[in-house]
Amino acid sequence: MALLGIDIGGTKIAFAVIDKDGNLPLRDIAPIDKRSGTDVGEMIITRAEKLITEAENSGHRVKAIGLSVPGISRQATGTVWAPNIPGWDDYPLLKEVKTIAGNTPVTIESDRACYISAEVWKGNARGCRNAVFIAVGTGIGAGIMVNGEILHGAHDIAGATGWMALSRTFDCKYRNCGCFEYYASGEGIARRAEELIHSEKEYDGMLRDSNNGRLTAEDVFKAWNSGDQIAGIIVNQAIEYWGMAAANIVSLLNPEKIIFGGGVFGPAVGLIPQILAEAEKWAQPISIKQVTFEPTALAGDAGVLGAAYLAMKKISGIKR
Repeated sequence: MALLGIDIGGTKIAFAVIDKDGNLPLRDIAPIDKRSGTDVGEMIITRAEKLITEAENSGHRVKAIGLSVPGISRQATGTVWAPNIPGWDDYPLLKEVKTIAGNTPVTIESDRACYISAEVWKGNARGCRNAVFIAVGTGIGAGIMVNGEILHGAHDIAGATGWMALSRTFDCKYRNCGCFEYYASGEGIARRAEELIHSEKEYDGMLRDSNNGRLTAEDVFKAWNSGDQIAGIIVNQAIEYWGMAAANIVSLLNPEKIIFGGGVFGPAVGLIPQILAEAEKWAQPISIKQVTFEPTALAGDAGVLGAAYLAMKKISGIKR
């Protein structure tokens, strides 16, 4: 048996054929570039159909298809909201994928639900029944598992932690992405760097030199590693926000593990002990001693693995 996992990210779409043991014999990656609406849908269909054929030619028959979406997967309608893709406000993704799936079951979940599911299957949440995956990339979201079940909420929006209120008072700039995400997501870190460079006229460090084009979080972490003053301010502030958010999650949910992943926890992975130290200041004092903070074990494969695992659960009746 083989599964097809599709991870729709902020800038690219990853495809992988995955066997029941979690091995990935076939992969494909396609940049989203400036595509929008049906153009993205058509690219997914074309690439998926090609990979299914390649899988069958190599002896891997795809029995289920799972998709990870960076936003909201509306389970009742099969439509999705993905803020990074123009025209995907209520996009009929399930209907489109079924045009190539035939009788093959299709499962669509939020990326955050896929990330925690992948960690439960093949990562650092194996054996856990209560765990949270904090995904920090272009935005911020949390995959939440409570008593062995993924938390969806009343309308499939649970885990939108980018909108956590972590600072007073409200500012209109938080409206589109949320307070937490404004300061501590990949885009937020880059945005804060540009704001500080603009306000500090005498600053002549690394980030000023990088500002010919738009800065990225990677630029900020490179500057931070070189001792840049503005980068230090931004990274220290992000540590505070990550720690405060994690503390709130620990106090609210009492998880066994919090796992940090997404593109930013690449360069930020070494900061997890500092994030824990910050969280210890704020969290319920007993609960924070019962949780461990860990990096993802799956790096860039968490989305495709989680999507595949949730698709496999649907066809095999796996409870966890």
